[in-house]
Amino acid sequence: MNDKQKPGERVIEGNGQSSGIPAEGAMDVGAREPIETRGLHHWREATITEPGLDDRGNVFFAAIEMTRMPMILTDPHQTDNPIVFANKAFLDLTLYEEAEVLGRNCRFLQGPQTDREMVGQMRDAVSENESVALEVLNYRRDGSPFWNAVFIGPVHDTSGKLLYFFASQLDVTRRRESEKASLQAQKMEAVGQLTAGLAHDFNNLLQVVNGNLELATARVEDERTLRYLQSARGAAERGAKLTGQLLAFARKSRLDPRPVDVSACVNGFADVMESAIGKQVELQLSLRRNLPKAVLDPEQFEMAVLNIAINARDAMPEGGMVELVTGKVRVIDDAASQGLTPGEYISVEIRDEGEGMPPHVIDRATEPFFTTKTTGKGTGLGLAMASGFVQQSRGRLVIESEVGRGTTIRMLFPVATSDQIEPQAPPRTTMLAKPDHQAPVEHILVVEDSPDVLALSKEILEEIGYKVSTAESGEEALILFKSLEPGSVDLLFTDLVMPGGINGIVLAQEVAKLDPSLSVLMTTGYNEELVIEGPQASGLDVLGKPYRRSDLLDRIRQALNQRGVTEQRRHPSDYGSAEE
Repeated sequence: MNDKQKPGERVIEGNGQSSGIPAEGAMDVGAREPIETRGLHHWREATITEPGLDDRGNVFFAAIEMTRMPMILTDPHQTDNPIVFANKAFLDLTLYEEAEVLGRNCRFLQGPQTDREMVGQMRDAVSENESVALEVLNYRRDGSPFWNAVFIGPVHDTSGKLLYFFASQLDVTRRRESEKASLQAQKMEAVGQLTAGLAHDFNNLLQVVNGNLELATARVEDERTLRYLQSARGAAERGAKLTGQLLAFARKSRLDPRPVDVSACVNGFADVMESAIGKQVELQLSLRRNLPKAVLDPEQFEMAVLNIAINARDAMPEGGMVELVTGKVRVIDDAASQGLTPGEYISVEIRDEGEGMPPHVIDRATEPFFTTKTTGKGTGLGLAMASGFVQQSRGRLVIESEVGRGTTIRMLFPVATSDQIEPQAPPRTTMLAKPDHQAPVEHILVVEDSPDVLALSKEILEEIGYKVSTAESGEEALILFKSLEPGSVDLLFTDLVMPGGINGIVLAQEVAKLDPSLSVLMTTGYNEELVIEGPQASGLDVLGKPYRRSDLLDRIRQALNQRGVTEQRRHPSDYGSAEE
């Protein structure tokens, strides 16, 4: 539309041979703009002076046949408004031959998942001689689905009589899938953030429950009461396992990633898998030898594979075969669309011969607590935990399934680079979980924003003879530390995630400036700042919550015995501060 043209005014072309009304954005409503810009200049309806289809000798017909934009014309005066012209691009899109298309209504492109509401909108527009633009799921000749961005508009003669309907198509499947993946990622990220927050708070509660049950058990001699306490402790420990699964889904677990020979790792716990899936299911391993090492946490990897194998077993109630295959793939061109860095990956596939999953189940399969199993047969966390672990390992989990044809779960892990393959550190020995009574009483500064957890830690440490000072925030702890006699504190035991401007990492850095030889032990329900690289990157010791009394005392002893070792423990963190 030029500056002198009024909105809705007809445009005349070719010395009056044709005219049309520009869309002026009217066809943008309900469409996703397949050409990435607003539709301002294309006509939404046209008037022509030569209505026939026989004259195909001019350049405009050549342009129609040479374009890669699929186009058709239908004749509303014939029964069922059949196609009377289809260009070559339409045949390429739909995989039909011209003879199979001409004379048929466009509904042959519809299929089981085609939205009937969209079909109704097209039908209504045609019956009212109006234009319409929308996106609808269509099917090619071979049955494969594709998202079709359709524009339909009427073509009249100079007297205003309706002659044809014009329709253009555009395959927008890739964009739709990208949008779907983006929305799913946003949803899962939101669920993950909520899940991680709940798990963090729940771990603090479980710490109090577990700790007090452990203390009570040590003080009770009545067998019946002990059974009650042991039952309660068992339930609390199952709760701790559940929060661990939630954190794995939310990608907030503390991993210990290192170069691992995946085939050897799988072979090493094959007996455990066979035992878990039972004798009714056959386990077949196809492990490629001499693969490059993958970067992953082997314990979490084994748990993920085991969960997927158990799901495969449950999908075959009458028995069958589970096949586990390892290999190497190269992801280059479509790496970005998969959320991966271009390069080589180790693939681990678990295939079953089960019932398979329909598309709507595949879409939700990695959501926490989503399960198709009957009540009591599963929590719906196994696949969610595996997906979270793989993503946290900078890989990708892919589900391929078809109803009646089984399921394949593929996990991709990045190949280890030469600078990631480091010599293994000597194993850390377990220290005595008690203070040295020949030495002066050791002084521990405990920092914890949960009053209940703080009181529990203080009682456990004082019970065996440590001197304990406490603070409920990083700011309070720093003020207290500065007020104490220099060198009088032997260990800082602090929560990692605390409200305010000073979290555990920042507190350790500030205290190190005042006493570089001070030992530091941190604890957390989840470690938002260290989940990707692990505590090795900042040289920090971290004790996960909920912890047992014996675990706490052993780690305290180990940390105290490290007092004065500064080579790898005192440098600024690469991760910054965390917030509650």
